[in-house]
Amino acid sequence: MADSSSSATPWLAFLVGGLVVVVAVIGFLVYSGQGPANTKTVDINVRPPAISTPAAPPAPAGNG
Repeated sequence: MADSSSSATPWLAFLVGGLVVVVAVIGFLVYSGQGPANTKTVDINVRPPAISTPAAPPAPAGNG
């Protein structure tokens, strides 16, 4: 039979169960969008520099 004199097993089960509940609540809040409001706004404005390209060379004259 199992030795029932150890008292660490119930506390360990209680601790692991509590952690599972905490992770489940945090996961629910994150995936349902009920977490803290995101008040930070990010403005991404990408404007590449103006590039001046040289004029194309003239096409070669045809022989025909």
